[in-house]
Amino acid sequence: MLNYADTPPLAAMAETDSRQLIAAELRSLIARIEISMRLIDAAMEPEDDSAIVSANQGSTEIVVLDDVTPRYVTASAALNGCRAELTRALQKLSESANPV
Repeated sequence: MLNYADTPPLAAMAETDSRQLIAAELRSLIARIEISMRLIDAAMEPEDDSAIVSANQGSTEIVVLDDVTPRYVTASAALNGCRAELTRALQKLSESANPV
């Protein structure tokens, strides 16, 4: 768990400094989400391709019952949505830094 006790209050910081702190935090969250998505992708890959090949050679019908993959797909979709919203928030923050 993260400890924010040493984080300076945003009200006491210059606007530019607080915007940079927020942007850095958003980028950090996006990076963590991408790591989680890669872990989910790795978990969904078949563990042993040779077992699949040998099963294919011995039988013409293969049935795979997998109750985990739908949960991984759902989690990945949720993380993808979070990443998109965080990216949008980061863009809005940078737009507010450059007024028209």
